[in-house]
Amino acid sequence: MRAHDRLPTRSTSVEQDWHAWLPPEKSKVFGDYVQQLECRYSMFSVTLNEAIELRQGGLLEKAYQALRVSSALCLRLTDPLSAMLQAFSKHAGHYGTAPSVAPLDPVNFQSTRGKSCAKMNHLLSCVLLTQRANFLYKIGDLQELVEYLGRDFCHAVEELVPGANGHSAGFWEAASTDHFDLNTCLRESFVLLKSFLRALPEEQLAAFKSSVTAQMDVPCAKATPRPVAIRHRRTHQFASE
Repeated sequence: MRAHDRLPTRSTSVEQDWHAWLPPEKSKVFGDYVQQLECRYSMFSVTLNEAIELRQGGLLEKAYQALRVSSALCLRLTDPLSAMLQAFSKHAGHYGTAPSVAPLDPVNFQSTRGKSCAKMNHLLSCVLLTQRANFLYKIGDLQELVEYLGRDFCHAVEELVPGANGHSAGFWEAASTDHFDLNTCLRESFVLLKSFLRALPEEQLAAFKSSVTAQMDVPCAKATPRPVAIRHRRTHQFASE
């Protein structure tokens, strides 16, 4: 390995981290987690896309059936994604890991909740004194947003019963918006993972993997029912990778 290819002791920027080399064991961990989450996202996204196309074709009953499947697939994405973020937080809190971090950008979100969260994260990134504090705060924001979006999507699907109300278009738009923002959260989490692994000492890698496994084994709390509210949103195209 050439001298200029060696892993630096401290990352200098998120962009450099993203394009940087990882040692084989860390590279495998990164690839495994990304592949698992990408697979879950793809199943969720494809099924939701199919439901939307069926609805546009006038096949409402089949559209609702596909949407109900997408609700279950949504939780199969948000549960392990939230668990991985929680593992970041626990490990960084215990060991003091301080990776590079960039604040959330409101332009990458479509929902009111997502934009508000990103604006606050960006604001606090200017006043928090340490890189570690910024990293932990961003993890907390992403985890909270992922869990909220997962619950919100499932609640929207619960209300999409044929003939239950005359405002179903608003719920379809809400589901599409939640999907877009979940995609953004997933991409942000991949960037965090790469920076985290870059900053993680080799001897702590096994402990981190154990923490991820332990968090994924913790059952997620069931969503608390909330009052139904029709939300009027513009329909947007899904977030691209």
